Amino acid sequence: MRVIGLAGWSGAGKTTMLTRLLPELAGRGVSVSTIKHAHHAFDLDTPGKDSYAHREAGAREVLITSERRWALMRELRGEAEATLPELLARLSPVDLVIVEGFKRQPHVKIEIHRSANGKPPLHPGDPSIVAIASDIGFPEAGRPVVHIDDVAAIADIILARAEPLAAVLARAGGQE
Repeated sequence: MRVIGLAGWSGAGKTTMLTRLLPELAGRGVSVSTIKHAHHAFDLDTPGKDSYAHREAGAREVLITSERRWALMRELRGEAEATLPELLARLSPVDLVIVEGFKRQPHVKIEIHRSANGKPPLHPGDPSIVAIASDIGFPEAGRPVVHIDDVAAIADIILARAEPLAAVLARAGGQE
């Protein structure tokens, strides 16, 4: 498995970029899984459903399964948030993992920057950003800058710059 991230401020278009990249990469025969970091409480479950009742009643993990998919939810109940290496270790093997968020972690990343967002770029202070996808140029960036709508070029960079899972884990101190 190889790993790369998409980093940027909220509203920059990371999720939109990811939904455009997935069909492009799949069309190239690349199997992809994603990890999305949320900075807020989120819930996949719906009140009134059995799985919600299981979790609310105190189950630590709830595995929901059907003929079409399965999902495992783990309630932390005061435990520390899982680290990126711990989450990566839980994934089934694929060719590529794209991490959305975790912008302060040291895995290689492509910065998604949109000028209308009004936020400063991340790349000047982050050497793990290996390229930038933006609607404006950054001639002093010292790394490739491609237009945010050039999905094929961004996919090319992802395939060229994603790093092996072992390198990500080694840099994180071997945490699994």
